[in-house]
Amino acid sequence: MPEREQQHTFVVYVENRPGVLNRIASLFRRRGYNIESLTVGHTERPGVSRMTIVSQISAGGAHRVEANIYKLVDVLSVKDVTYDSTVARSLALIKVQATEQARHRLMEIVRVFRARVVDLAPRSLIIEITGAEDKIEALVEVLRPFGILEMVRTGRVIMTRGQQQELEPVIPEAAQPGPSRPEQAKVLAQVAETSHSV
Repeated sequence: MPEREQQHTFVVYVENRPGVLNRIASLFRRRGYNIESLTVGHTERPGVSRMTIVSQISAGGAHRVEANIYKLVDVLSVKDVTYDSTVARSLALIKVQATEQARHRLMEIVRVFRARVVDLAPRSLIIEITGAEDKIEALVEVLRPFGILEMVRTGRVIMTRGQQQELEPVIPEAAQPGPSRPEQAKVLAQVAETSHSV
């Protein structure tokens, strides 16, 4: 019986060097897994970037992907945080038609969703919203009758709750680092830091 697939979220710390994103994306492609969301950004440590990758994948496939990501060049740490307690956020910019008659109603909707208007033009508004993906989806559905002209959304960003060793590697047994990776161990030790979440 085939394993049931579900959304898995991987947090990957990498050295900020050319080609690392392509290598990780190619790993998913070669195994036939679609990346549903991918965000990359700088961390509190110069030269280290953090990726958040969401993919529809089975539990066994997630374990293998985690092990294989760690083996890639320039990868410092990888963890599947699917079952951890986390804070997750996405951001969306939505340009919507705004006639004189509709503006008052649109402003009410913006207040209800705790969004904000970041651009006001004679025939349109740009609304910015940050939050969980279901909140963003709900706002999009409410705005559709007004006429959505354009929309852009970021991928999901996730942070585990409570005290965390941010770069302490949680490495599958198949991907334990060998003696050829002393520099990565050194970077991990330098970047480990405690964070707090409310």
